[in-house]
Amino acid sequence: MTQLKEARSGVITPEMDIVAEKEQVDTDWLRDQVAKGRVVIPANRRHARLVPCGIGEGLFVKVNANIGTSSDKSILEEEVAKLKVSMEAGADTVMDLSTGSQLNALRQIILRESTLPVGTVPIYQAVVETVEDKGGLTHLTVDKLFDVIEKQAQEGVDFITVHCGLTRAALEMLRKQGRITDIVSRGGSFLTTWMLHHDRENPLYEEYDRLLDIAAKYDVTLSLGDGLRPGCLADATDRAQIHELMTLGHLTQLAWERDVQVMIEGPGHVPLDQIEVNIKLQKSLCNYAPFYVLGPLVTDIAAGYDHVACAIGGALAGMAGADFLCYVTPAEHLCLPGVEDVREGVVVTKIAAHAADIAKGNPIAIERDRQMAVARKNLDWNTQMELAIDPKKARQYREQNPPSEDDVCTMCGKYCAIRQVKEYFRK
Repeated sequence: MTQLKEARSGVITPEMDIVAEKEQVDTDWLRDQVAKGRVVIPANRRHARLVPCGIGEGLFVKVNANIGTSSDKSILEEEVAKLKVSMEAGADTVMDLSTGSQLNALRQIILRESTLPVGTVPIYQAVVETVEDKGGLTHLTVDKLFDVIEKQAQEGVDFITVHCGLTRAALEMLRKQGRITDIVSRGGSFLTTWMLHHDRENPLYEEYDRLLDIAAKYDVTLSLGDGLRPGCLADATDRAQIHELMTLGHLTQLAWERDVQVMIEGPGHVPLDQIEVNIKLQKSLCNYAPFYVLGPLVTDIAAGYDHVACAIGGALAGMAGADFLCYVTPAEHLCLPGVEDVREGVVVTKIAAHAADIAKGNPIAIERDRQMAVARKNLDWNTQMELAIDPKKARQYREQNPPSEDDVCTMCGKYCAIRQVKEYFRK
């Protein structure tokens, strides 16, 4: 039984109870949201240590952290450290995007250590192993791809990115219209290469029922990937992107008919003025399934600071209705991120998600900021640290810059504005 099927049967699962308590929402309401497909709870029954979270309409905006090795750098201990710092920094989910060595070993460690829902992109492993065994990704077989999907589901992966909407028709539309960056999705590029070489349709689209069988068996949530997402502002909201999105809306309906949970992945590079329309298009075309966006990044020239560009776009996207923000680190577009890059990426994206929650009127988010305001008024530094999104960094700044008097900071010192007028307004 999947969470979706249970919800449609009127059952409130233990996972729904946990999510409702964390979100401080009514369990019946949450069950109904899951039943309608507007909330997903990625919870593979084989993920032993999982503490489930809900993603979707009416809940806190969630944040995902990407970790994983590359063909150029593959250090398992570092990736485990990234997992731990992701959890410490407040990520809601984590994805293993490894393409380096020891793929199975690392994923199994992550599943064993992570209390967060774990996602993967199975085609990565299928292609890496095919290249190693046969010398090229064009030798990938359909059976190999589905074998990897089932293997990862058996191990306990909670959600998978599958680029099912990247069809031959969408590729032809892309070719005719032209783009600056063509295809920037790694999974999308793998599938495109395979499809063009074999002159065949995307097997994830063509054999979608086979994918649904696996997803239903283990209750793996499908994250329907945007293989044709724009890789620069100039390519945003073009015909190829929207063609794929329309296909994903159709595939969402088919998944729901099989009681499979679905969320939709969204564009990575989008100008500020196009973010809201992108969210509205997805919600309309995909029947209000949860929307998972990479950023979006609002400028192409923020190399070294792409996490900031991501946070700007993420806050606006969340306010407009996006449910799930995929973080970006300062290393985006430049190199494989390190442990501290991961921490910073999670924190700035959590700030964006929190800002969106406030804008949407979430009373818990609003109350947290009110409490911070009271703590600042009272010059209560301990409470300020506790309420901060990154208490570790906040404390570090204060400890490294000790004030001359305990109730102020070194910015204003004895001329602290709040302290100057505090007694007057207290009267």
